[in-house]
Amino acid sequence: MVTTLGSTSAPPADGRERRRLVVVGNGMAGARFVEEVLERGGGESFDVTVIGAEPYGNYNRIMLSHVLAGDEDEEDVFLNALPWYEEHGVALRVGARVTHVDREARTVHDDAGGSTPYDVLVIATGSSPFFPPVPGLRDEDGGLLGGVFGFRTLDDTRAMVAEAQQQTRAVVVGGGLLGLEAARGLQNHGVEVDVVEFAGHLMSQQLNPVASSVLQRELEELGLRVHTGARVASVTGTGHVDGVVLADGRRLEAGLVVVAAGIRANVDVAQASGLLVERGIVVDDRMACSDEDGQALPDVYAVGECVQHRGQTYGLVAPLWEQAGVLADHLTGADPGAEYHGSRTTTKLKVAGVDLAAMGVSSAERSDDEFVEFSEPRRGVYKNVVIRDGHLIGATLLGDVAKTSFLLQAFTQGSPLPEERISLLFDMGTPSTEVSVAELADDAQVCNCNGVSKGTIVEAVRNGCTSLKSVMDATRAGKGCGSCKTLVGQITEWAAGGALAVDESANWYVPGIPMSKPDLVAAIRARGLKSVSAVFRELAPGGAEDAKSKMGLTSLLRTVWPEGIEEELDSRFINDRVHANIQRDGTFSVVPQMKGGVTTPEQLRTIADVADKYDVGLVKVTGGQRIDLLGVKKEDLPKVWKDLGMPSGFAYGKSFRTVKTCVGRDYCRFGLDDSTQLGIDLETRFQGIETPAKFKLGVVGCPRNCAEAYVKDVGVIAIGDGRWEVHVGGAAGANVRKADLLATVTGADAVITLTGRFMQFYREWGNWLERTYEFVPRMGIERLRAVLVDDSDGLAAGLDERMKATVDNYRDPWHEEGEHPATPGQFRTSLPLVDLPLVPDRPAGHPGGLVPHVNSNSNAVPKTTEVAR
Repeated sequence: MVTTLGSTSAPPADGRERRRLVVVGNGMAGARFVEEVLERGGGESFDVTVIGAEPYGNYNRIMLSHVLAGDEDEEDVFLNALPWYEEHGVALRVGARVTHVDREARTVHDDAGGSTPYDVLVIATGSSPFFPPVPGLRDEDGGLLGGVFGFRTLDDTRAMVAEAQQQTRAVVVGGGLLGLEAARGLQNHGVEVDVVEFAGHLMSQQLNPVASSVLQRELEELGLRVHTGARVASVTGTGHVDGVVLADGRRLEAGLVVVAAGIRANVDVAQASGLLVERGIVVDDRMACSDEDGQALPDVYAVGECVQHRGQTYGLVAPLWEQAGVLADHLTGADPGAEYHGSRTTTKLKVAGVDLAAMGVSSAERSDDEFVEFSEPRRGVYKNVVIRDGHLIGATLLGDVAKTSFLLQAFTQGSPLPEERISLLFDMGTPSTEVSVAELADDAQVCNCNGVSKGTIVEAVRNGCTSLKSVMDATRAGKGCGSCKTLVGQITEWAAGGALAVDESANWYVPGIPMSKPDLVAAIRARGLKSVSAVFRELAPGGAEDAKSKMGLTSLLRTVWPEGIEEELDSRFINDRVHANIQRDGTFSVVPQMKGGVTTPEQLRTIADVADKYDVGLVKVTGGQRIDLLGVKKEDLPKVWKDLGMPSGFAYGKSFRTVKTCVGRDYCRFGLDDSTQLGIDLETRFQGIETPAKFKLGVVGCPRNCAEAYVKDVGVIAIGDGRWEVHVGGAAGANVRKADLLATVTGADAVITLTGRFMQFYREWGNWLERTYEFVPRMGIERLRAVLVDDSDGLAAGLDERMKATVDNYRDPWHEEGEHPATPGQFRTSLPLVDLPLVPDRPAGHPGGLVPHVNSNSNAVPKTTEVAR
């Protein structure tokens, strides 16, 4: 569907005719160029039209790996949502792919039959994934085989997330940055991943073999399987991929394959329009294009990954920003002599959670180059610097990037280097962090993900941003991969000159109530507040309600009042309102409880019967040792619960969810104790109890750790003679953390008591949505041992008592309403969004009619949805 949004602004005040500026491509380079033009007052000189092939506003492709991993929501990656274009007088034509340019008629033609005249044309078509000619990669129609993906667009990411829910094994072809990010993202969905890299080591464009080996060791410890020096000979599968065969004959099973083997400039439009194309669209220092004979073309320019400048193409963000700035200077007259002379590439980011900074060359290239290298694989740390003729020409920091600021300054500005070169890597006489920040040039790129310079951060502080949070909100610095957040904070503090304000809201439990959690709990108790609306009425400024605060307050109230609260359905997540997990198509996922992963033939028969009766789309075994029924219609949920006759498994809640167990002593020849029964007992006692974030357990019968207890919120490990180790604060999702040993106790009863005590302490002192892998380091394991094991503060009895009260008041939510909904719409049909035309003879909002519907982030093209009756 092609849609045109936005409109041109009023004529210039001086009566001059505004020129028509058309930008082909709404990606990061094209949209950034438009921003640069508008910042230079170009809106007075140009009517701007942007044509984009994707049906969205402009989004940050770098952040797609975070969406894939589940760390960010889709709306968080958009740089310019659709309303931005209209607000700035920019006409945006989305869902249209440009086919060619008629240079004689100065008209752009697209595949939807549209033609757009121009006076000035800028091509920013970006790049596409490169798919090597591997047998089996494509089907008979030339499309990619089912289950095979590139990783370039938001739609690619959505499709990969959906496929990852159905598969257990994946292969990523390509061991560069994008491939490793894809592998880590898939791993977060519980998929086992093999990475196949043709080169001899990972990230060969940024790292030398030694640095790469350190990185590979870190990734393998996270569970990725890495195959370097390996070539994919074929992809197997009929209709859908089922494996990959390597050149050496090995076969890797895979229900999902991601190809991240590099990118190719999108030059089809340029070639069809008679422009000079080599590896990319050839441009000069003013970003101007030429015809096929090399003759300069007036008013035709190109920027971004699609261009080739002085024989070089770029796939990083910073060069794209520089190109956009130069072209905007030239076209608006802000600097008519502006020229682009190429970029010295620097990279600072996280690779699958590992900090990396790389600039220039990665190893010595000449015999007289100075090369200083430090490697500590055990800690995952590698550093080097390359110096030529007294100047820093390259540096790599992996795992420890504290010296990035100083090295970046030396690399980009040629600042003097210390005589002791080793001090470039360690604090041995080089400038302190504060000095380095002060000396960093204003145009130095600080946030690569969002293209934010030091000068932009300083300007934000001068314009009144007095806290780190306000600076990040104003500039988007630090809101990408997060690796630059420390540096952003240092620059903000330096720019504020010691007058940096503390963002008080950072200590609020929820954004709508200006109180810390202890103060909020005290006020709730003192005033006897038992509903979310009462909390807002009594404690919020002006009594105003805040939608983002409701779910956190509901959870907190249930902790404060275990005997029950005044329930308000609009204060729950949709999942909590209907006690099931909503899916992307509007259906729901139902997960019945299987304590400790143990079930019976009768339960399995019942589940099968229910799946047949209600036409369940998918029956899947989860990573938590339960069975998930996906595709249940909302209106069928009460009947499904009744027919199952099993308690809820709480797969949807911010609560105690599941206990994963191994088979333990009775069946395993290595088992030291009955882990299965202990897991069942733990789940029976703590089932469904609300916690600040989801809460998972693992119990294993020996240190072989078959149920992954070391990476659970609470992990219990049998060590023999009736003794158990209790570990807390582990994680194996978007963040990976080995749990800390809280205590070693004797007997199952002691395990249950200590687990409950820790959980109650977390409920009372944890921040809303703070996982235990953040809570435990914040509190400190020594402090937790003192309070929970040694009872140093005399809190243990009270924690035990309040946990018991919560346990005693447990009610299975699947049975709380029976077949009678709490509200008429509780189980009303959940309709997915559908592409339907507006009905012209019925006004928007007419009952039973069709009304425009735009996602809350306003990034999607307006769609329509039927009004629920």
